[in-house]
Amino acid sequence: MARQKLGQHFLDSPAWQQRILEKLPAAPNDTWIEIGAGRGQMTRHLARKAKRLVAVEADPRLAENLRGQIAQNPADWPNVEIAEGDVLSLDIAALASTDSFRVFGNLPYYITSPILHHLFQWADRIASIHIVIQLEVAERIIAKPGTRDRGYLSVACQYFTRPSLALKIPPGAFRPPPKVDSALIAMTLPGEKSALAISGGIPVGSSGCIRDPFLDDAAFLRFVQICFAHKRKTLRNNLLALAPDDRVRKAINQAGLPPTIRAEQLSLTDFAVLSQRFSAGAEPEG
Repeated sequence: MARQKLGQHFLDSPAWQQRILEKLPAAPNDTWIEIGAGRGQMTRHLARKAKRLVAVEADPRLAENLRGQIAQNPADWPNVEIAEGDVLSLDIAALASTDSFRVFGNLPYYITSPILHHLFQWADRIASIHIVIQLEVAERIIAKPGTRDRGYLSVACQYFTRPSLALKIPPGAFRPPPKVDSALIAMTLPGEKSALAISGGIPVGSSGCIRDPFLDDAAFLRFVQICFAHKRKTLRNNLLALAPDDRVRKAINQAGLPPTIRAEQLSLTDFAVLSQRFSAGAEPEG
């Protein structure tokens, strides 16, 4: 039986398992981390695709069941290891114990964002992330500047990865069926961050390059969160939480942005330039 408090919806449809599998990279020499192995519906398939697979499962009953299946038929589960525990408390890179690894997961929908942020700690070692999540959240992750779904999660995910919607999955693919549509989202790494930190500065178009290197992921994402604090407000009004209005106006102006712009209209480069201008006090370059 699925435990609703753990957000368990098992991917029981063989047809959808196969469709998802076909969207995953053919990487026979790679190590994979599977988040939310459940009853092993995708684990068995991934084991045949990977050189090594670490299956993470938080539910002790399901983890024990997986160990039993492996013990009974080890040939069906080659190179599979079970890691029991809450993924948010686990050192994923230590589990992988390799310089590069891939991630697959059928995630509990209510903690999608925390899991992604947890994974982004090791963005420099992850080759790809493929996750089954709520369709509404997937649409927010891939949202482009100027669209209604654009928000903090869009910017954070596109900073670290290049996401795309690989499949839309109906409720009937799961047992029990969720009350919402789902999606497989594919994230290749690195993301747009790799194009921002060039030659020790950030490209800002016709105004040249900002001199200071852009290296602090946590500080940048905190800044982006403030920019999106109240989506109905303009960017300027949200940034008043950080500084007086004259400084905010100057930073927005020097970043080449209109004074009434909203956060959802900004590109990654816009956020990067604005954060640097803001941290520099919006002083002109000498």
